Amino acid sequence: MDIRKTEMNKKALIIGSGIGGIATSIRLALKGYDVTIFEKDSGPGGKLNVLQLGNYRFDLGPSLFTMPHFVTELFELAGKDPADYFTYKKVDLACRYFWEDGLVMNDWSDPEKLAEESFQKLGAEKQRVTNYIRHAIKLYDKTAPVFLQKSLHQWKNYLSADWLKAGTYFPNMDIFKTMDKANRQRLGHPRLVQMFNRMATYNGSSPYKAPGILAIITSLEHGPGVFFPEKGMYSITRSLVRLAEELGVTFRYSEEVTSILHSNKKVKGIKTNKGEYEAETVVSNMDVVHTFRKLMKDIPEPTRTLNQERSSSALVFYWGMKNSYPELDLHNIFFSDNYPKEFQYIFDKLEMYDDPTVYVHISSKESPADAPDGHENWFVMVNAPHNEGQDWQGIAKVTRKNIIDKLSRILGKNVEEDIAIEYVFDPPAIESKTSSWRGSLYGTSSNSKFAAFLRHPNFTRKMKGLYFVGGSVHPGGGIPLCLQGAKILGEVIC
Repeated sequence: MDIRKTEMNKKALIIGSGIGGIATSIRLALKGYDVTIFEKDSGPGGKLNVLQLGNYRFDLGPSLFTMPHFVTELFELAGKDPADYFTYKKVDLACRYFWEDGLVMNDWSDPEKLAEESFQKLGAEKQRVTNYIRHAIKLYDKTAPVFLQKSLHQWKNYLSADWLKAGTYFPNMDIFKTMDKANRQRLGHPRLVQMFNRMATYNGSSPYKAPGILAIITSLEHGPGVFFPEKGMYSITRSLVRLAEELGVTFRYSEEVTSILHSNKKVKGIKTNKGEYEAETVVSNMDVVHTFRKLMKDIPEPTRTLNQERSSSALVFYWGMKNSYPELDLHNIFFSDNYPKEFQYIFDKLEMYDDPTVYVHISSKESPADAPDGHENWFVMVNAPHNEGQDWQGIAKVTRKNIIDKLSRILGKNVEEDIAIEYVFDPPAIESKTSSWRGSLYGTSSNSKFAAFLRHPNFTRKMKGLYFVGGSVHPGGGIPLCLQGAKILGEVIC
């Protein structure tokens, strides 16, 4: 049996090489830890990965890049120039929205430009739009220091001045209203409400159930703005891996962790398909449900936490298109005509609605090398329920037709004729590839006013030395929050 030893109190083993795990490895390495990351896949990235189909390159998972300073901070902590590792640029248009009746709205990152667009296209009151965005930005400024940048599961953090500052804004947080109700009151126009209701999907939730405080998500696109990594989203993964390796982090690919070793409620190390490794610090970047149910079967699990409502999943079609569509931008949304019903199907019926909202991301708009000349790479995603054993092959077939029919109607062209190559990624495949329980992209949903407090902490009192990072634990999923989770964890451990 292969047993590796070093100074136990300064050795850390990380399970999984998602962005949260990589960022944690960097922070621990900078604090003097000897860090090894174990990844069952042949390369790093988790959801933030890459797919090559012939001459078409796709980012496998996340396609929206906001809050780049959370990435560049890691290089700066190491005394490096971020530009030596990866480059990015700001894009003016956060998203382009399409409706069945022919309306097209440009969602400009600049609040004033968006207000003007809303007035010109909808006759909406400009001041209501700018006030809403100011509210979202203020909501972030007041609450992020307590909800997103510190552990919610350590009592000492509740004694900080930040909690007092957040408390002064409590009446405006809309915690006891649904996001939809709060948006209707603040925005008025149904098209604007639908546009900003969509932000609930950024953490896999329903705007008709999640609290109005989720307006905070709007601040990401209309505060710092939307950006594009010039070599694609996967360049974030590559650049952070390069930094981690320069700091001495070891990556062990194609090595699956099979159990977490422990004794007397203390972590002792891990066991993989290739051997055992000792350490007093183990970090799981794996979904917290799988961590307990697969790697720690011999201890009682936190059943109440693990059995919370799952977030949505996704059904993704990667299409290499043998044509270009000038009317489309980097990020595009084709809205369902019945948004409430779509979410009812996803969360209540656990089914796909026959008129889904369709997201089309085309990185070749900004990075032409991602597709052959005159062609485009379409990342086509619809929100889907988590996996409960549905007939996903049959669902994918029906949904594909519904998507093509919808896009063809709105764009006035038979989209299917341009599909040159295709790959499908469904909830079971997402679970298999990324170890996301039941294919849920964000762990638990935020369809509760107490969701932030009910997420699993970044540590457990059941096991000394065991920690958690990633989308299934505090503060949540998505690149910015996973990076914030790594920062919280670095402080908790050290």
